[in-house]
Amino acid sequence: MQAIALPRNGPRPGFYVKSVFSISAVWAILFAIPVLVYGALSAPLSLEMPANAPVAFLTGVALSKLGTAIAFVLLFQMIAPQSAPVWPQYAALWWTLFAMGEIGQAIGPGYSWPEALAGVISETIYLPASACLLSRVFRQG
Repeated sequence: MQAIALPRNGPRPGFYVKSVFSISAVWAILFAIPVLVYGALSAPLSLEMPANAPVAFLTGVALSKLGTAIAFVLLFQMIAPQSAPVWPQYAALWWTLFAMGEIGQAIGPGYSWPEALAGVISETIYLPASACLLSRVFRQG
C-alpha cells in the first residue's frame, strides 16, 4: 500500500505551498460555514451557544476543524492522482461520514435534533466547497 502518491524524484514544484494553502483555506471554510449556518438558524431552530466559556468552546471547535482540514487535504492528495475527477465523490464520502456522526450525536444525550440538522446543512455546504477548492488547487477534474 502506497502512503502518498508522489513522484520518485520528489513532489512537484509548489506542492508544499499548495498543501499549506489548501489546509489553511479548508480550515477557514470548515470553521466559517458552520458559524454562519448556526447563526442563521439560531432563532428559527432555537439554537443556543454554550453559556459557559464561549471562547473555550470556539477554540475547541477551531482545533477540531484544523484536524479535519489536515486529514481532508492529505487524504485528497493520496487519492486524487489515482482517478480524476474525484471531488464530488470525495465530498459525498465525507458528507456521509459527518452526517452519520450528527445523527449519532442527536441520538445520544446533550445534542439536539435541531443542532444535528444545522450540522448537516453546514456539511452540505462546506464539504463540496472544500473538495472543489482542492480539485482546483491540485488541478483535478
